[in-house]
Order: sequence, then structure tokens, then C-alpha cells
Amino acid sequence: MEEEEPRLHRGGLDMSEASSCPTSQETPAPGCRLGTLYWACVRNDPVQLQATLDGGVSPEEAIQVDGNGRTGLMVACYRGFESVVALLSRCPFLDVNQQDKEGDTALMLAAQAGHVPLVSLLLNYYPGLDLERRDQRGLTALMKAAVRDRSECVAALLMAGADLTSVDPIRGKTALEWALLTDSFDTVRRIRKLLQRPRIEQLSQHYQPKWPALPGLVAQAQAQATPSLLERLQATLSLPFAPSPQEGGVLDHLVTITTSLASPFLATACHSLCPDRPPALGTRSKSVPELLGTAPPPPPVPQPPQVVPGSRVLIPYQSRQGVLSMCPQWLQPRDSSSPRPQAPKIRLFKAPSSPRRYRLEPRPRENQSLALPVWRYQELRMERRRQEEEARWAQN
Repeated sequence: MEEEEPRLHRGGLDMSEASSCPTSQETPAPGCRLGTLYWACVRNDPVQLQATLDGGVSPEEAIQVDGNGRTGLMVACYRGFESVVALLSRCPFLDVNQQDKEGDTALMLAAQAGHVPLVSLLLNYYPGLDLERRDQRGLTALMKAAVRDRSECVAALLMAGADLTSVDPIRGKTALEWALLTDSFDTVRRIRKLLQRPRIEQLSQHYQPKWPALPGLVAQAQAQATPSLLERLQATLSLPFAPSPQEGGVLDHLVTITTSLASPFLATACHSLCPDRPPALGTRSKSVPELLGTAPPPPPVPQPPQVVPGSRVLIPYQSRQGVLSMCPQWLQPRDSSSPRPQAPKIRLFKAPSSPRRYRLEPRPRENQSLALPVWRYQELRMERRRQEEEARWAQN
């Protein structure tokens, strides 16, 4: 594989959780450009954050980032500051899909850290949340939570509309395949259970608190004859074991009848915003501001500037005929209104000769032995000795 694969450690991916984040005890350095909104999020100070939001926040202050490219919302989601994330949902200029230097969003940081309340807050109270945003490795928030074995976060993302069939561009694996690869057994078990029951039973006003299996069980109990002597003996000698809860059994009926809006044992002081649209696997659900109609409008998409053409006349191209058509373009006459192209300048340089470090003397044909090469410094030394001998003979 040509591309670099994500690194695995302890059955998981080398995520960005180990990156440096400011602590709650850290104080701003002198001359720090980060505003009070960011430091209120870092210190987990809801009182100061509420005062900052009441005093008004500029769009530039809402999207300020630190050295890692993270906003105050990202740091709060990474650290698990639930009250700070709940207050930041009222900031109109906050971009919930903003990414840091590694491509992580606030949802990715909360999901891979296993903060289930923060994931629910982001899904329910932050309109315009992009569940399929990818980081630099091409992983979504669902894949990151599956790699970390955050089964509750995976279930929340799937019921909010995350795509289970999307694959990463490097290894081409889905979230379920990543969970199998990294030994995230709780996540695998939870995903398979959701695939068996992809739609939640909505306990609305139309639900009737009845147990459909009750008449059949009563008839079966009444139809049973008197147990024989062998059955009584087996029941006496066998050890009683507590049976596991059955799907749709008594325990499920007890939970259903005590949590339904139409239950006679329960009085609710709130109502559901969408009682006829229960969450379903792979179906994108709306946030609370979108259901109430209080979500701010999306920011306008910046349009590219329109180029206003100047006052110029376009002359249609006419092919040249005759001898001029055979001349190169820089020799052909042009109009005075258009600049004449300059003739290209060609410079020729002589290639430097390669340095000759040694010289191979011709080998005699009758002698088949190998001859040692004569190096350049040896030639110079021999030449200097020859000149000295000639000078000595000339003096004598």
C-alpha cells in the first residue's frame, strides 16, 4: 500500500487524545491573544462564561483557537465539561463543525473520549452538526468511537443518523469492521443488537399499556396437567438457577408500562417534541432548536467576486494565408494595440570536463596480469621528481 496506514496501538488507532491541551489551572500569559470566552471554557467556569455570553461575544472571539487549532468548545468536549458545553449552545457565532490541526471536531473529541452526555448535548442542541465530517486520516466520529470501544457513544451516533456503511479512504473499513479489527467487543455487540431492532419503540399517547404475551401464557399455564411423580422428583433434586431475562418478557413489560406516557402509574410534566417520529437507525434526527424553530439561519455562502469586463474590443481570430503563415509567431506582424512578444533568448554553456582522477596505462598483450592504476597525485610527484633530476643534471 502506497499511502501511510493509521498506526495501531493496543488494538486501537493512534488518536489525538495524547495531544497537549491546556489544563483548568492554566492562566493566560501576558500578551495572550485569546479572549475570556476561551479561558472560561478551559477553566470550566460556567459563571464567567455566562457573564461573557450575556455581555456579548464577537464572531472573531467565538472561533478563536489555541496552538492546537482548538476552540473553547473543543477543549470543553475533550475535558468533559458538561455545563460549559450546555452554555455554549446559546452562542450564535460558534461553528460546531470547526476542525483543529488534526482535523478533529468537537463531536470527534467527545466521542473518542467516551463522554456520552456531551455527545447527546451536541446531537440534540447544536443545529447543523455534521456527523460525517472526517479528520486528516479520513475517519468519522463514529469510526473513532468504535475504535476506542465507546459503545454508548456509537449507539447515540447511530440513532442520530450516522452512516454505518461509510468507509475510510485509507483502509476501506466501516465502523463495524474497525471495531472487529481493534477488539472492541462491546461496540460490536451493541451494533449488532441495533441492527436487529433498528427502530425505537416510541411510548407516546397512542401506546396501550398491555402485554400481548399475557393471554397466551395464562392459557398455557391453565392447560398444563398435574405433574407426574417423575417430574416432581426431578424438580426436587435439580438445583434452581435464575433464568436470564428474555426478550419481550416480564421485565421488558415492567419497564415499558412504567415509562410510557400513557401509563396509569406515571404522571409526566413534559411532553415529547416529536412523538410520532421515533429515532431510527440511519435516520438523521433534528435538534431541539430545529424542532422549536429557534435555530439561527445558516451563514451565507460567500460568493466569488464578479469580474466586470473593461471597455475593450474583441477581434475574432483570422488565420493567416500565404507566406506569413509559415513564419514563426514572433516574426509575424501584430497590431499596435497588443504588445509584441520578445524573441526567446537562448544561452549555450559548455559542459565542464569531468575531472580525471586516475589514468589507466595500456596493458601489454603478452602479460595477462592486472595493472595497478596510476593516480593523479602519483603522476604529479613523478613529474616533479623528473624535473628535479633534470635540473640537477643541468647544474652538473
